[in-house]
Amino acid sequence: MPAMRRILVSIKEIDGKPLPAVLKAAQLARGYGAEIELFHALTSALYSDPILVREQGLDTLERDLRHQALRRLEAIADRLRAHSIRVKVSAEWDYPSHEAIIRRAQAIKADLIVAAGHAGKHRMPWLLRLTDWELVRLSPVPVLLVKNPRPYRRPAVLAAIDPSHAHEKPLQLDKEILRAGKRLTEALRGSLHAVHAYARFPVQLPPEAAMVPGTLENLQKGAERAAKARFHRGLRTARIPRSRQYLLAREPVFAIAEAARKSHSAIVVMGAISRSGIKRLLIGNTAERILDDLSCDIMVVKPADFRARVPRASRGARLRPSAPVEALGGTFSYY
Repeated sequence: MPAMRRILVSIKEIDGKPLPAVLKAAQLARGYGAEIELFHALTSALYSDPILVREQGLDTLERDLRHQALRRLEAIADRLRAHSIRVKVSAEWDYPSHEAIIRRAQAIKADLIVAAGHAGKHRMPWLLRLTDWELVRLSPVPVLLVKNPRPYRRPAVLAAIDPSHAHEKPLQLDKEILRAGKRLTEALRGSLHAVHAYARFPVQLPPEAAMVPGTLENLQKGAERAAKARFHRGLRTARIPRSRQYLLAREPVFAIAEAARKSHSAIVVMGAISRSGIKRLLIGNTAERILDDLSCDIMVVKPADFRARVPRASRGARLRPSAPVEALGGTFSYY
């Protein structure tokens, strides 16, 4: 993970309410010495009603709504600048939201995306396309999903690693996770913890093995010894005290949640690779599944060779051929 120089903060609502994602990004910017860009994607459709087009013109309408968004972003930025934080603002007509955010992050060479996590439970994740899920799945840039409003105060940061390299995770991913966790703790003057989940028994255990006295116990002890050796080897250069290491014989989702509770973690750092289709449906993705289970913030990093599958070119404004009744009065919403 490179040095943190530029942080893109995705702002969904710009109505003046307190924005935890902005405040936490400001804490990180101060700790890293980084610059912030506040970004708002205008994704609502514009209706090309003949009367409105004749009176105002779509180009003028797009420009006016964008300028209105920029003014509101500047008001947020000014509050940060009062604390000597370097801030820029941008607003673009583009859609869908997750693609617009990724495109902007790549355009400015952002080192981190900060976004508010979706509130509430996700249902049937392989069918949904919510912004936070798609950011986690598609962004090559690390994503910090802010899930609660509590500011960071010397936070515990939990690095979830998999030194067994299960589920096709690249060998380098654990190093990226630990590196990101270490830089977070340094920037926020926190403490770094680590968790590794392992299987208590082999996945394909022969049925006859359970019939032999002592076999299951020996298998369990052997699995624990092997997992402990892998865990310590994976943390060899991380210098994390044993009291902050959590080796748990549970499924990854439950192990990470348990370690986060025990360590009172404010941020969990984990890795993810993108899957699609039936493979994603059957195997699932730990990063996506755990978004619902954790109340703390989550940073998701990708392998260094991960490539985004998001078109580079902006889609611009969405245009609809006719306006609904509420639009005839000249009122347009933006997102």
